[in-house]
Amino acid sequence: MPQRLRRAAVALAAAAALAAPLASAQQVTVVTSFPKELTDAYRKAFESRNPGVKLEILNKNTVAGVAYVRELAPGSRPDVFWASAPDAFEVLAKDGLLEKYDPGVPGIPAKIGNYPVNDPEGYYRGQALAGYGIMWNTRYLKANRLPEPREWADLAKPVYFGHVATSSPSRSGTTHLTVETILQGEGWEKGWSQLLRIAGNSAAITERSFGVPEGVSNGQYGIGLVIDFFGLAAKANGFPVEFVYPSVTAIVPANIGLIAGAKSPELGKRFIAFTLSEEGQLVLLDPKVSRLPVLPKTYEHAPKGFPNPYAGTIKPKVNFDANLSEERYYLVSSLFDQTITFRHKELVAAARAINDAAAKLAAKPNPQGERLLAEARAAAYTPVVDEAKAKDKGFLAMFRATKKDAQTAKRVTALEEHWSTEAKQNYARAVELASQAAATVK
Repeated sequence: MPQRLRRAAVALAAAAALAAPLASAQQVTVVTSFPKELTDAYRKAFESRNPGVKLEILNKNTVAGVAYVRELAPGSRPDVFWASAPDAFEVLAKDGLLEKYDPGVPGIPAKIGNYPVNDPEGYYRGQALAGYGIMWNTRYLKANRLPEPREWADLAKPVYFGHVATSSPSRSGTTHLTVETILQGEGWEKGWSQLLRIAGNSAAITERSFGVPEGVSNGQYGIGLVIDFFGLAAKANGFPVEFVYPSVTAIVPANIGLIAGAKSPELGKRFIAFTLSEEGQLVLLDPKVSRLPVLPKTYEHAPKGFPNPYAGTIKPKVNFDANLSEERYYLVSSLFDQTITFRHKELVAAARAINDAAAKLAAKPNPQGERLLAEARAAAYTPVVDEAKAKDKGFLAMFRATKKDAQTAKRVTALEEHWSTEAKQNYARAVELASQAAATVK
């Protein structure tokens, strides 16, 4: 081979060797629980603004996303974590898995109500705002002659038995926030009683939070507990649905943060900055997305009737405490699964028996029946962990430990098995008592 051609071949080989790592470096990887409609809209907008940079989306529910980041070694982790759950970001920050980054975007308020928009320590930013509420299918409610619900307490009423759907907080960060909002707004005991009643009325505890709005939109379920953008987006896209914020709700930021030990941290920073820019915030108003922007001036471009938390169109009663939510994050998820998700069939049977007895006693009341019915409700709708235990720091620490020793893991497993068994017994007892109450009606 002539020397000139040999030099050219060497140059081409060197260029090829440099091109491979360059190509891999031109990709930003984002772990998110957000639906495809949102991530596709951001991929298109970001890649258009940043030619040659690809946006890779790893879609995982929030709990799985946190676990995934934990498992990877520094230098091999994704670049950005993006989700609606501020308590999950607290978990990541305390585990040293987030890196401080301030893109310096002007115009974003320090607080929404009393809640900080950005992490005071600087580990994550508010990228959008989110509220939690009730979505329903208008045709379904009309066909079944059901009233429109307005409050969480409405969903506990017998009229909605078999017409509701929700997910589990262990499967969905947004469901975890909804559950926490109810617990913080109503208190531990009353909140769990309300959650158990709603779950007893539910036709399903779905595998993913997406399953609830999808089921309501297509008429599989009548009513669902959802984060606001599911309801707003479905309505904007022509589905026969409505959405309402109950009075016991919260408005909190949906967050975005730079993962410590990321593969491409500079590209991660570029993506975070884009999502907070005026252009990036406008993406939230896409009808397929329908999220509440964190930048107030974006609402100037919002469609008529779009909720604006900065203008007082949403009036939440709950000042969400992310630290409290983070402290009992794993306890709440485990307790929900052991007493609701894994015992849903038994809980529904108890709710059915209670509702039937209540209907008979409403038509023909008597003191003995009312007493038995009250006992049935107490058996079915009292949490197996009381408030004092839920505040015990040592008790909570067992569930929060990321790497449990064998003894701690054994204790947690034994507790979970006990809760499951106790719940099963409680629901069976509720059926028995409700049946006795119904039998008093002659």
